Amino acid sequence: MGALSEIFGYLVQTILSLYLVAMLLRFVLQLVRADFYNPISQFLVKLTNPVVVPIRRILPGLGGIDLATLFLALGLQAAGIIVMLLLNGIGIPSPVLLVGWSILGLVGMLVNIYFFALLAMIILSWVAPGSRHPAIYLLHQITEPVMAPVRRMLPPMGGMDFSPILIFILINIIQIALRHMAVGIGLHPALVIGI
Repeated sequence: MGALSEIFGYLVQTILSLYLVAMLLRFVLQLVRADFYNPISQFLVKLTNPVVVPIRRILPGLGGIDLATLFLALGLQAAGIIVMLLLNGIGIPSPVLLVGWSILGLVGMLVNIYFFALLAMIILSWVAPGSRHPAIYLLHQITEPVMAPVRRMLPPMGGMDFSPILIFILINIIQIALRHMAVGIGLHPALVIGI
């Protein structure tokens, strides 16, 4: 691969990664029913609405799940994989394999979003406890549905919350499983955004 195609691949992967993160954050925020009027939520909606709204007319939501956003994220992931394969001189796989790779990438990206959201919550609980910043409030809304069940399973430990440790262990297990699944179905993890 030449320098120009490597630079192009890097730029495409970076732009697609950022937009995919925005799409998946929109999906997660709708799933956890986060504050729609939060400025960060509004930013994500305005950023993704130009592509989501037309698809939503064809593919409406189902039981609180925004299928249009999920479908678009899957399509973006597939497009990114195709671009990376073509740049590396590899042929395009069958549609079934491409969808499987895209699903693995989206799951990996969702897991990464939760990893960084939990990490940010832990750091912010030390640096800015009790802060009312919109980003902190949104992070709490994203992470609490995952943290609450784990917190209920753990016995009281003198005011210490060890649930993030268990969540980080679970995230690492999922990431290892995703990488092995990707390799098992013939995919190099570097070609998929999120793994």
